[in-house]
This record gives sequence, structure tokens and C-alpha cells, in this order.
Amino acid sequence: MGNKDNQKITHTAKECAFLAVFVAVVIAVQLALSFLPGVELVTVFFVCYAFVMGWKRGMFAATAFSLLRQMVFGFFPTVLVLYLVYYNLLALGFGLLGKKIKNPIKSLPIIVALACVGTVCFTLIDDVITPLWYAYSAKATRAYFFASLTVLFPQIICTAVSVSCLFLPIWKVFKGARKKL
Repeated sequence: MGNKDNQKITHTAKECAFLAVFVAVVIAVQLALSFLPGVELVTVFFVCYAFVMGWKRGMFAATAFSLLRQMVFGFFPTVLVLYLVYYNLLALGFGLLGKKIKNPIKSLPIIVALACVGTVCFTLIDDVITPLWYAYSAKATRAYFFASLTVLFPQIICTAVSVSCLFLPIWKVFKGARKKL
């Protein structure tokens, strides 16, 4: 095996290890805050990860997270579908955005606004998936939608605050880690 092959294997092993640690941290963060409705930090971690690591790595992490979190929180088909759709779209969007924005410090308001839009999309996607999956009546679907708004507003506030305060420090950590991969 040549030196180039060894470098590729080492590079791949480092990437796998970093991905595993990232997914474990995100699951731990979600578990730690799961008792607080509307409070979460998963969004800021995924936004940063995809922004720095790119959409392909971001989508791989989103898929791994979506599947593995089922072991911690239990298997719920609607949640699995929601997470597979939403976090992959979030990773795709912020991975592509990370290629376009070279100075996230100046673009932080845009990043925060887009993360908040993503949070709204999470709830709206759930408001479609769950009623379809369980064949809710029109009345039950409306009730589910309006009930989801009670959690949506705290989630938007949480996303705005967490991305505003934590994006740059987490971005710097991921930027440094990417150089070592």
C-alpha cells in the first residue's frame, strides 16, 4: 500500500471519528434539553457543521443523527421521516450557503434569519407529515397545526438567540477541526 493510500485511509478514519463525535454531541445536547419545550441547540450545531464541512458531510451527519436518535428517544416513524427530510434540507441549504459566504461574521444576520426560517419549516413539515401519516381528519389537522404554534414561537426565539450567540464560536471550532481532517 502506497503512502497516498495510507493518507486516504487516515483522512477517512479522521472524518468518520469526527462525524461520530459530532452526532454523539448533538444527540447528547438534544437529550439534555429535551425536557424544555421549544428549547434546542441541534439547529445551531447543524447549521455550523454544514456551513463549514459542506453539504455532503452535513447530509451524511443529518442522516446518521436522524437514525441514531431513534435509539435514544424511541422509534417514531413520523419523527424519523421529519428528521430525515428536515435535517438533510438544512444541511444542504447551509452547506451551499457556506460555499457562498466567505465571511460569516458580516453575514451573521442572514445566517440567523435563515436558521429561523428553517425552524418554521421544521414545524410546517411536521404539520404535513404527522396528519398524513395518521390520516387525521381536516379538523384534527387544523387542531394539530394550531397546537404546534405554542412550541414554534419559543423555538424561533431559541434559534435566533442560539445562532446569534453560538454560531461564531462553534464555526471557529469546526473550521479548526476541518483543517485537521
